[in-house]
Amino acid sequence: TAPVELRELLAVPDSRIGEALKRLMTYSGIKEGMLLQTCNRVEVYAVVDQVESGFSAVQEFLVDSHLSLSAEQLLPHLYWHSGDRTISHLFRVTSSLDSMVVGEPQILGQVKNAFRSALTHNASGVILNKLVKKAISVAKRVRSETRIAENAVSVSYAAVELAKKVFGNLSARTVMLVGAGEMAKLAAQHLINHGVRQVLLTTRDSFRARAVANRFEGYPVPFEEFRNEMARADIVICSTGASHYLISADDVQRAVRERMNRPIFLIDVSVPRNIDPAVRDVDNAFLFDIDDLEMHVEQNREERRAESVKAEAIAKEEVVTIQKWLQGLVVTPTIVALRRRAEEIKQAELARIMNRLNALSDQDRETVEGLASSIVNKLIHGSLVTLKSTAQSSNGPIYIDAARRFYDLESGDQLTEGEDPDDPLVRSETEPLDQEGRIHQLGTKEGSKFSQGSNR
Repeated sequence: TAPVELRELLAVPDSRIGEALKRLMTYSGIKEGMLLQTCNRVEVYAVVDQVESGFSAVQEFLVDSHLSLSAEQLLPHLYWHSGDRTISHLFRVTSSLDSMVVGEPQILGQVKNAFRSALTHNASGVILNKLVKKAISVAKRVRSETRIAENAVSVSYAAVELAKKVFGNLSARTVMLVGAGEMAKLAAQHLINHGVRQVLLTTRDSFRARAVANRFEGYPVPFEEFRNEMARADIVICSTGASHYLISADDVQRAVRERMNRPIFLIDVSVPRNIDPAVRDVDNAFLFDIDDLEMHVEQNREERRAESVKAEAIAKEEVVTIQKWLQGLVVTPTIVALRRRAEEIKQAELARIMNRLNALSDQDRETVEGLASSIVNKLIHGSLVTLKSTAQSSNGPIYIDAARRFYDLESGDQLTEGEDPDDPLVRSETEPLDQEGRIHQLGTKEGSKFSQGSNR
């Protein structure tokens, strides 16, 4: 949505991504960050203390990182999301629902690369780790449960789909390029990627023919002889600047006869056309021009649009899952503090009683310790279940505050780097605690709000 001149200014070279991320993390209030760049977007995802100050910090970062860009130039082209809308946006971007070509596969790899850079440079933490991993999971689910990426939406790739309809399997097929237009070369590359074995190429410029043929590890054919060589080709792609027909119905009829009536597939992407439309009347010859390809692409776009409705529903459903996880983070420090307090009391009482029971065997000591753990776990289990189940309700903060007051808990228990609030001992409080009373030191990082300042 922003002019390409502005997007060019915002792009950060790969060699400077690490430097940019480190600079982003120096801005006040930014706890975690990730920089996503593609050919059509530059986006900053951040976990912040406060949303409004977070937006300001991201804007300053974008301006400060590009000396040739002023805030006045940048601001009109920014879009901003916070909270649930940020999560939804990330899921839609990663699933290619926000791409110029819906369903294109490149964006998933680009998000993975952006996340890898954030991890490498210690910019991503507990929250972004969870969100981006979930976004990648959502994208994979969208691709497995919908047909959003199955149909070609580029003219060059449509040639592959149509060729498959004619031949089924493209392995061991031969393609001939008549002319070396960009669309023809793209189509040839797609065909090679799908198994085409050999490329023949002819142009009026023999030097260029050899150069392009080498690119595809193919063979140049003298322009004056290509009609006689067409029988060798299963697929013929014509893309030249000629103003008249280069291939006639008689040329194709002769090629089919030499091929013992095996089918030949012809694609004319030239404007004006270079293959006589009368070729459509030749038995076992299948001709498609640029209009045919674009019609096929438009049909595929419609199918992708229909599938995108299913994909949007998947993304929306997964946002709810993440919302619950984020709400659970609020109660995690209290759960950690309560279990830690219980463990401290247990250990202190065990140490006191063990000093009086020197004659106990090792087995008896383990029995006493197990009894103490069992009593402690059963005493706090009900409180932990209540805290966990009410965290997502409107009364959650009241229960959390009451628990801290009743048990005289210290505030500020934090997640240590690398620890995960999804650990089973924090996540599954509805299950009985283990009899050994193991305590995992878990908490939450500061900052439970999100901001994303971004520019396409």
